[in-house]
Amino acid sequence: MSENVVHLHKPTGPPTPDTAPTVLTVVPDTAPARPVPLWVRSGRALRTAVKHETTKATVRAAARHSLYTVNGGRIVARRTWDGRTGSRYERYMRAAEAAGNMELAAEWEERLQRFRDARHRRRMDLLHSPLDVAKGAAVGTGMSVGVLVALGIIMALNTHQVGDVFTPISATIEFIGALIYIVQIVWGPAITIGPFLALLALWSVGRKQHAAPQWALPANVRSGEGEPITPSIVVKALRDLGIPALRNAIKEMGDAGASMLGPIRIAGCGVEVDVTLPSGVATNEVQARRRKLAENLTRHEHEVFIMIPVAARTVRLWIADSGALDEPIGPSPLVTDQTMTANYKTGKAPWGQDLRGDAAAISLYQRHLLVTGLSNQGKTAALRALALWLALDRTVQFWIADLKGIGDWAMFDGIAQVLIEGPSDDHVIQATEMVEDAVEEMNRRIEERRRDPSAVFAPLIVLVDEAQLAFMCPVVGEDKRPYGGSKATSRYFMAVRKIHNQGRAVDVLMWQGTQDPTDQNLPKLVREGAHTRASLVLGTESQARMALGDKAVDGGAAPHLLRQGLDKGTLVVASDGITIPAGQASITVRTHFIDDDPAAEVAERAKALRDGVTTLRVVEEEDERDALADVASVIGDASRLRTNEVLKRLHALDPKAYGDQWTNDRLKALLEEYGEEPKKSHGVMVVHRDHVLRALANRDADGSASAAE
Repeated sequence: MSENVVHLHKPTGPPTPDTAPTVLTVVPDTAPARPVPLWVRSGRALRTAVKHETTKATVRAAARHSLYTVNGGRIVARRTWDGRTGSRYERYMRAAEAAGNMELAAEWEERLQRFRDARHRRRMDLLHSPLDVAKGAAVGTGMSVGVLVALGIIMALNTHQVGDVFTPISATIEFIGALIYIVQIVWGPAITIGPFLALLALWSVGRKQHAAPQWALPANVRSGEGEPITPSIVVKALRDLGIPALRNAIKEMGDAGASMLGPIRIAGCGVEVDVTLPSGVATNEVQARRRKLAENLTRHEHEVFIMIPVAARTVRLWIADSGALDEPIGPSPLVTDQTMTANYKTGKAPWGQDLRGDAAAISLYQRHLLVTGLSNQGKTAALRALALWLALDRTVQFWIADLKGIGDWAMFDGIAQVLIEGPSDDHVIQATEMVEDAVEEMNRRIEERRRDPSAVFAPLIVLVDEAQLAFMCPVVGEDKRPYGGSKATSRYFMAVRKIHNQGRAVDVLMWQGTQDPTDQNLPKLVREGAHTRASLVLGTESQARMALGDKAVDGGAAPHLLRQGLDKGTLVVASDGITIPAGQASITVRTHFIDDDPAAEVAERAKALRDGVTTLRVVEEEDERDALADVASVIGDASRLRTNEVLKRLHALDPKAYGDQWTNDRLKALLEEYGEEPKKSHGVMVVHRDHVLRALANRDADGSASAAE
């Protein structure tokens, strides 16, 4: 780096006014800058070039086509070796033994023995073949010469020329010479072009087999369907996980790792295999590398599930067929079977299918329920499917609070005794009071059971959808207790806790649906009080632990690895009410989707089974206001007030009741009803206070008044 040289100039002679003070002059140093080393500049240029997309594509293409040729040669050599030796049979035999199919292994062993016998016979025949070839050549040559001589004699007899006897032989010799001449001409170019043709053939073999790393392959090839799952593919995928102890153990195994694998079983739309890990490798090490394992198996992450079975140091891999989980599972039996009924105590609700394609049914008997997940992933549909099935048991009662309020539970009008629909704080208050009423009903039943141990009660399902709104409600009641929150003073929280503690004993059950669980909108004590916990897709592992518990997540449950938007309706369930494979803590269920119209049809069937239920609907309607009294109130002590000002004050008093629909005409009609219409004063319509008070005094005896719409 160049430096500047500073020169100090002082004026000479005595100081005068024109004499300048001392001046600092900065003169650039004439020394040239030190050049940047060539390797530094080359490295910068290379780094910049590698970042360019065109350069990346060029590098991938060069690597791809080079490896096509190299690996094509390897494939051809492997095929040649397999064709000349029994290695193919031995490989198939080891794979059959690893899969536990001893019958197939014995068949391959028999084929190998037949191949070796045939090869031995061919080798023995080669010992006698030179003599046989020599004899055959001599006999063939003699016969050929005889035929040519006979043909010459025939020609000579025909032409009466003795020399024609040798014409066929000389023609044959000339033909052979011509062939030799052609070979001499072609041989040189063939020697030159031959290697290139051989390389082209090897490249073609490699290209057809996609014999290149995944990063070098074209995008359409990289995203292709996964390969069939074989023992060798599973072992290779485990070997390449990046776990040194596992990789070294597989290398040291005489069977190349095949003994680690149990039989590969078809399981629904995929396969299942148990892997016994070698000493020094923990199951959680494999679980932590789920994505890498899936990609090694040429699958997407959501298509591979890692579970922990009963056997020690074992992981169970379920590997889906490529793309199979994106296919729909079909309609619910609730829709297709018009004769289906339910039994709360002994029956199981048809919820969907597990990953193996088997029907997933769940018992709801005396089990509190919690369904959670991100918004718009099928939470309400999953919860509603269970309620629709249970509604087919005419003994079950429902109290429902839908805090979303868009009609998802409207079909339960005529089934539920209570139906609250709406997202406002008022609806949350009503839902809280509903749960508190359920606590009182629970206490009544407990007291009755204490007096009569044989007492039996109708099951009561207290269902709150979008329950996070209740926990997050900021309203504080007149008793200074908040409706929301997670403290002992919270009315909703404490009511739910009481039902969780004692409700199941008298069949008062709490069902909740909530989204995006946190400690604020789903307190720990509430979520752990549910016997059945199910979760759709979530954003983080910590949310998965909140939804399902540490045990389920440590055992392989991973709702946070589901795909948002693509895995709608797919639930990870932790419950003793559903059949879970031995040793596992959860099961993944793809739920049936029941749309609004089919849901309404199922609800109609449920209503037909019941004697008729009068539903108390708590809808978003304002209480009727005494409009005339409100007019008197807003006028206050003024003797009169302009009609426009009266309307403004009414709107300020209650914006919902006195909204845009309240106009001068409506106010005039209200007062005219009592004979006290507004009057003009100085050209402006006004309402007199005395007139309004007189109208109030003269109202009908029943006290009816115009109500705000």
